[in-house]
Amino acid sequence: MSQPQSLPQGNTIISDPALQPILLSAADALAHCQQLLNLINPSSLPSPATHDSIRAISLHQKRIFASLAKLRGQNRDLVHAVRATKQATAEARAEIDRLHLHLQNLYYEQRHLTGEIAACESYDHRYRDLPLIPEEEFLELFPDQREASPHDRMVARINHEHAEREALEQQRQQLLKKRQALIAENKKRKDDLASLDKDLEKFIDVRILMIYGVNWF
Repeated sequence: MSQPQSLPQGNTIISDPALQPILLSAADALAHCQQLLNLINPSSLPSPATHDSIRAISLHQKRIFASLAKLRGQNRDLVHAVRATKQATAEARAEIDRLHLHLQNLYYEQRHLTGEIAACESYDHRYRDLPLIPEEEFLELFPDQREASPHDRMVARINHEHAEREALEQQRQQLLKKRQALIAENKKRKDDLASLDKDLEKFIDVRILMIYGVNWF
C-alpha cells in the first residue's frame, strides 16, 4: 500500500504559506483516490474479490472521506479568513481614504494660512506711520530692548508711545481744569468789578445829590 503523496516539488503557482496546508490535504486526498482507483481497476482487481481487497477498498474510502472532510473544513476556514481579510482591507481602505481627505484638508488649510501670512506681511500697517520716537532714542531709554526681536521691540515702542500719550493726556486734562478754574475766577472778578462800578456810581450820585441838594436849600 503506497503512502499519501506529498506536495509536489517546484510548485511556484501558489506560494502563500496559508494555503500550503490545503494543498497538502488536497494532495493527500488525491493520493488516496489514486490508490482507490488502482484497487478497483478491473485489470488488477481479483475475481472474485477477496476479503483483503474489500478491506483495502473500504479503508481507502474512509481515508478519502476523512481527507475530503478535512479539506472542506480547511476551505471553510479559508473562506472565513478571506472574508475577514476583505473586511480588514475595506476598513483599512476607508481609514486611508479618511486620512487622505484629512491630508488634503490640511494642504488646503496650509495654502490658506500661507496666503494669509503673505497678506499680513505685505499689509501696509498703520503703526508704520505712527510718530514714534526714533529707535535709537528708544534703545537709549530702554537698553534691555536691544536683544528683543523686531516684533517685540516694535510692540514695546508702541506701548511706550501709548503710555507717553496717556501721561500727556492727563497733563492736558489737568491744564484744562486749571484753565476753566482761571476763567471762572476771572469772570467772578469781572462780575465783582462790575458790581463795584455800579456801587461806586450809586455812591457818587448820592454824594452829588447830597451836595447839590444842600445848596439848593
